[in-house]
Amino acid sequence: MGRLYILATPIGNLEDLSPRAARILGEVSLVVAEDTREARKLLTHIGARARVASFHAHSGPAALAAVLSALAEGDVAYVSDAGTPAVSDPGPALVRGAADAGHEVLAVPGPSAVTAAISVSGLTADSFVFLGFLPRKGPERRQILENAATSTSTIVLFEAPHRLQESLQDLHAVLGDRRIAVCRELTKMFEETFRGTVSGAVAHFTAPRGEFVIVVEGAQPVANGESDAVISAALERLREQGLQGRSLVEAACVETGAPRSRVYRLALASRRPPAGHGPASERDA
Repeated sequence: MGRLYILATPIGNLEDLSPRAARILGEVSLVVAEDTREARKLLTHIGARARVASFHAHSGPAALAAVLSALAEGDVAYVSDAGTPAVSDPGPALVRGAADAGHEVLAVPGPSAVTAAISVSGLTADSFVFLGFLPRKGPERRQILENAATSTSTIVLFEAPHRLQESLQDLHAVLGDRRIAVCRELTKMFEETFRGTVSGAVAHFTAPRGEFVIVVEGAQPVANGESDAVISAALERLREQGLQGRSLVEAACVETGAPRSRVYRLALASRRPPAGHGPASERDA
């Protein structure tokens, strides 16, 4: 019975491939890859001659059966486009299939864009929530962020350059102006890490290029004494100072430390129009 190696590959700098990973890639008869072109580049770099087969998000049962057949003959390595497999790629299906068939599945750890970004972010990550790539559609993207808004864990996500501005603006709208680290092209020639606030990142990345990992601080813990009444009182006081809409909600979040979703709900409730009038909007909060 062959073993399936879940093998981490460099996220940019080829020197990050571990000696163990290089040895295994040189010993296995088959390398299964999400992108065979990237896998062949890596194999050429280390002088390995393994056969390469494709396994991606749209692979069907036949592709899995082919890998299991190869495992019956010897060891197989699975690699993703870059980094640690089975994180935002089809690896879990392959792992389940091999394990269910009785094959040993072993990790060959190494580079990971998630942990690399956390390590240089400057943000505490005793616990973190990984969101992968956010949905393409705005309403679905904002719903995912709303679900994570009250978590005190650090938030990590991937983003493509053409959607970076939209995602940063949604982060600002849903989570507020939290601390953030935006890592671009990790370990590559034009590597950059922006550390600051979400609004600062919106202003900084006006023409984004490359691959991005975003790390956002979690929500501040809500103190026991900060009841709905305390938050509502803060909203009323801030309204008297002339704040309204988004500025009102964000100022109340800063003052009370309460999650934005909770403050927004209370802001709407305290300005709910009389019967017969239309629903309140954030502009009216």
